[in-house]
Formats: sequence, C-alpha cells, structure tokens
Amino acid sequence: MRKKTRLIAALDVTDKNKALSISKEIEYFVDAIKVGYPLVLESGLGIIGMIAEFAPVIADFKVADIPNTDRLICASAFEAGASAVIVHGFTGRDSLMECVNSGSEHHGEIYVVTEMSHPGALDFLAPVAHKLAHLAVECGASGIVAPATRPESVRDLRKIVGDMSIISPGVGAQGGSAAEAIRAGADHVIVGRTIYNSKSPGKEADKIVREIENV
Repeated sequence: MRKKTRLIAALDVTDKNKALSISKEIEYFVDAIKVGYPLVLESGLGIIGMIAEFAPVIADFKVADIPNTDRLICASAFEAGASAVIVHGFTGRDSLMECVNSGSEHHGEIYVVTEMSHPGALDFLAPVAHKLAHLAVECGASGIVAPATRPESVRDLRKIVGDMSIISPGVGAQGGSAAEAIRAGADHVIVGRTIYNSKSPGKEADKIVREIENV
C-alpha cells in the first residue's frame, strides 16, 4: 500500500508527453495529481485517465455554473477517470448540491473553494470564505480548498469544517510554506511550479515530502 505523503502536485503544463513524464517521476511522492484547464484543453479529457495510471487525479475545473451544467461537467470529469473535482460554492446551494450528488453517484470527491491563494482573492472571495466553508459542510462536500499563502485562513476555516479535508494551494512559487500550512490545519498541500519546472521533479517532490514529515 502506498505511503501517504500529504503532497498533491499541481500539473499546470500543456504538453501531454511532459505531463506523463513528470507524473511517472513523482508518482511515489504524491497522494494525488491535480490537473486543470491548461493541460486538458491542450491534450483532451483523456489525459485524466492517462495520469490516473500513476496517481489519483483531482480535476481542478473550479466548476461554477447553473446546476445542470455543473452536473454535466462533474460527471464528465469523473467518467474520464478523476477521483475528485474542485468546484466553486459562490454559485449557490443548488449548484453545489448537483456537484456533490455527482460525486456520490461516481464514488468521487468534491472540494469546494473557500479562498484562493493569489492576492486578488482578498477582493471578493476572502470576505465570504466562512460562508462558503459552512455551505460546503451543509452540502456534504468532501473537503475545501484554503490558501497555504495565508495559513491564518486555514486555521480559521478548520474551526468551521471540523474533520473535513482541507487541501491548500500556493506552496512554493506563490510563497506559501508546506510546513506552515500543515501546522495551520491543512491535510494536504498543493505544489505546482516548484515541482513541474524543476529539472528533477521527483527529487523536488521528495524534498517537500521530507519537509512535511518534519512538521
């Protein structure tokens, strides 16, 4: 059985061969690999199943539409091989419930964005992060996304979501610390450019795992 590392790699590359090569190199250092629109739009939805051969895939589609459209997007991601889908909650309870129901139907997980990791998130998302966290709990989501760049937010949101899973992006290139995010209450940290832009992605991933283990 694979050892849990608490590391999720964000694979925001656009070249399919590079994505598969990195996935193979890091597979033993990550609990999941997160892919988003840059890779899927360039390589096709089938890339999800290819990467899933190496590690569980989180489809970071930040789904945010009317309920029926949300249902269709989530279903497509799960049917392509994703183990989880990241969605927005600001579109409301009815839309979020369609995502959660799709997750249940496909035996997958739904993670709700409460606050993103970039500075602009402070403009609109951060002021309603607590409401979004409460909504995620009420709708039965699998977990939330909270920023490693602002560990104080992770700490506050943990009080709301209890033992619900928290995954935290922003470690590395955006300035977030894996150790600080874990200490604040994150279950997993998400690392992108620091790993996929490295000449040795596997060694870089291993380095981050060791940092987490020392927390």
